[in-house]
Amino acid sequence: MSYDGLRSLLPKNDLLGFAVLALLLVVVLPLSLDIFRLNLVGKYLTYAFVALGLVLCWGYGGILSLGQGVFFGLGGYAMAMFLKLEASSPENTAIQSTPGIPDFMDWNQITELPWFWEPFNSLIFTVLAIVIIPSIFAYIIGVAMFKRRVGGVYFAIITQAVAAILTILIIGQQGYTGGVNGITDLRTLKGWDIRTDEAKYAFYFLCVFMLFVCLFIAQYVRKSKLGRLLVAMREMEDRVRFSGYDVSNFKIFVFCLGSAFAAIGGAMFTLQVGFMSPTFVGIVPSIEMVIFCAVGGRLSILGAVYGTLVVNWAKTTFSESFPELWLFAMGALFIAVVMAFPNGLAGLYNKYAAHHVEKLLGKKKGQSPDAKATVGTQGVAHERQ
Repeated sequence: MSYDGLRSLLPKNDLLGFAVLALLLVVVLPLSLDIFRLNLVGKYLTYAFVALGLVLCWGYGGILSLGQGVFFGLGGYAMAMFLKLEASSPENTAIQSTPGIPDFMDWNQITELPWFWEPFNSLIFTVLAIVIIPSIFAYIIGVAMFKRRVGGVYFAIITQAVAAILTILIIGQQGYTGGVNGITDLRTLKGWDIRTDEAKYAFYFLCVFMLFVCLFIAQYVRKSKLGRLLVAMREMEDRVRFSGYDVSNFKIFVFCLGSAFAAIGGAMFTLQVGFMSPTFVGIVPSIEMVIFCAVGGRLSILGAVYGTLVVNWAKTTFSESFPELWLFAMGALFIAVVMAFPNGLAGLYNKYAAHHVEKLLGKKKGQSPDAKATVGTQGVAHERQ
């Protein structure tokens, strides 16, 4: 990429935002928090992958999915299956009736490893499956819905139903999935103990690195012609369609990209926390993930990260200090933010601080990037004429 291309991808304001976030996650938090709290932050950051995908799907594309926990769970279960197979070697499971298979299978009287578990003995297959399987699933849902022009609240309800169905399926197939307990007792990754403090530090920095990779991908989409088309579709879908664009294909692509981000977050969650269960797949966690995006600002990819950190920090603080009232406190926090700052933390920043930053950068105050994108889309519909 040329220098001019890099400048267009990351103008000064965006570059400063990325630099501040990197400083916070790579330097400030690791130096100021003990390993327990840092591991909590790492857990929070895994949810930021989902919120980032929702910014593209919901904020830019107008596709509100209330089932992103499905893809988060698929990625998490894929990683957990590999780790569980490594922890279930014949030596480690010698006391079982059938050594060499996960303990929950032995408890449910399964005598051999199911065929769909076999490929997860390979780390390469697992890494590919973390992205490919959720993307294929999202593609199937997207084709079934968007090709028939199902959208808006109907699509949101359908994704909720998918989340509920998958949760019921995981719990009901206890012998193959671990049931309501999930997949637990994960110990090593290629012989490396993942339960040590050193491993937790390593996984935290790996999570931060993968988050920035996804942030740059999202930034590229946002600044590209596709990003302008997504905003145009959100505002005037019929006009974009009548101009000759296949709107459904763009929706399918961004929905699959958001699902891939969520799946990567799920895999990182399994590594950070050491287990995966259906409690992270259903309707409630999926709605919480939308809240992270809304609080941060559904038009800001960096806001998605800050929103996730703020909401989860508040959730942890309230639950520790007010165990009987923390749900009410979380609800009040969300209502207050949405009513007072409908554009989330990013809107608050743009309202009160953006002009000061622009002055520091030596630039005159003008339109925000999102406003420019919205105005710019007025000509997108005529681009092919």
